[in-house]
Amino acid sequence: MILSLGMSYAQEEQKEAAPSAAQANNPLANMTALNFHNYYMPKLTDAPDDAYLNTSWVRFAKPFSSGKLLLRVSAPLSTVAMPDGTGIVNAENGLGDINAFMSYNFISKANATVGVGPMISAPTASEDALGTGKWQAGFAIVAFVVKSPQFQLGGLITWQTSIAGDDDRADTNNSAIQPFYFWQLGKGLYLRGAPIWYFDFENESYAVPMALGIGKVVKVGNTVFNCFIEPQYSMLHKGTQPQLQVFTGINLQFIKP
Repeated sequence: MILSLGMSYAQEEQKEAAPSAAQANNPLANMTALNFHNYYMPKLTDAPDDAYLNTSWVRFAKPFSSGKLLLRVSAPLSTVAMPDGTGIVNAENGLGDINAFMSYNFISKANATVGVGPMISAPTASEDALGTGKWQAGFAIVAFVVKSPQFQLGGLITWQTSIAGDDDRADTNNSAIQPFYFWQLGKGLYLRGAPIWYFDFENESYAVPMALGIGKVVKVGNTVFNCFIEPQYSMLHKGTQPQLQVFTGINLQFIKP
């Protein structure tokens, strides 16, 4: 009897853990979320060896209308470090351009979520080197598919262009494609990849990195903690772009009690 109860409890625990692990990386999950991400870029293409970039993102997502609508706001804190030719590396630090995205999830099932909606970026950068100086508008399409408790995949496509702002700053027209793939290994441990393929149409530059990392999902009470590290290497690139970067993060999802 005790053994039977123990097996039943373990099975229920596994059933509860599996959805949490599978949905921990779903950007359209019907849960309030707070993410802390960091991209450390120690090597850039077409730039001096001492040049580097670092961008930390704070992202907040809030669902509305029973999960049909999702608002996501992202704020970057950036460092741009470039040598001045005399051996001194000058670094600019501060706030970058804040952006917001509202998704309408026209497919919202247990095994598939698909959303589309407008996005806007505001010229909030504290230094010229950290932002565009332009108001930008565009759209985003995102999908997340749970193929099985072990495999999840999806993608995010964004496009935006400048619509107003500083007339002395260059116009913008860019797109990003972010495939993501996750392989659950069990007990909350998983392999992952979420590189961002960036295309700057205005300057005819691009970067197409590949990625493979590892993460761990832990559920504590009504909060799902998702911690990960993911090295990325750009296989194709043109212009000054990150060639090597390390993507780290902590995602928090708050489950409704």
